[in-house]
Formats: sequence, C-alpha cells, structure tokens
Amino acid sequence: MKIGRLSHVGVAVESIEAHAPLYGGTLALEMLGTEVVPSQKVKVAFFKVGETRVELLEPTSPDSPIRSFLDKKGPGVHHLAYEVDDLEAALSEVKAGGVRLIDEKPRIGAGGIRIAFLHPQSTGGVLTELCERH
Repeated sequence: MKIGRLSHVGVAVESIEAHAPLYGGTLALEMLGTEVVPSQKVKVAFFKVGETRVELLEPTSPDSPIRSFLDKKGPGVHHLAYEVDDLEAALSEVKAGGVRLIDEKPRIGAGGIRIAFLHPQSTGGVLTELCERH
C-alpha cells in the first residue's frame, strides 16, 4: 500500500454555518463547497489547506454517526483521511496486518470518492479513513 498524502481532516460540528466564518474568514481558507451525503446522514463542507482539506461534518439526522460522535465527545477532530492508489488492496493489506476494519468493502463518500474506515481500536484511538482518488 502506498499512501499518497493526507487527504483531509474531518471535524465534527453542530453547524457548518456557525463554523464556516472561522475557516473561510478568520483563517482565510478557500471554501471548496458543501454537499449532503444522504447515505452517511451528514452535510459536509470542504476548505482547502495547501494540498489537503479540512472537512466539516454536520449531522443531518438524529441517527447520524456524526450526531452520535457529537453526543459522546462533543465537537472536534473526527477522523484523518489518507489517499491510496488502490482501496481494495489497501484494505486487504491492513486487514492482513491485524487492523480491524469498519468497512470491509469500499463505499461512496462525499464527492463520489470511494472510502473505507479503519476501527480506532486498531489505529491508536484515531478513526482513520482510506480514500481512493481517480
């Protein structure tokens, strides 16, 4: 497996609208857009930081995984996402290395990108996303 770069840092927030002025105004990061991902029950906003992005995650439903995260831990860093060339191969490799997978197979995330999550119990307490860019 070859990790290309840190794709993005996911940050759980109660409201993108409330936090966008910090990222887009005070920090002067370029907002790349927002999107609702119904399958994940989340609204996302991306801000460009050099070659990577900050992804704000706002729950769109009471049973959203982000809602659960916010209820348990409050707002803050939710996950780190690393870009890989071949997501299936990367999942096979990390699983063979003893990493517990949340997603055995890739699914579609924001922007139509294929993603999969690794369980934080296997990654030092950090929810880790692998994503494949085309």
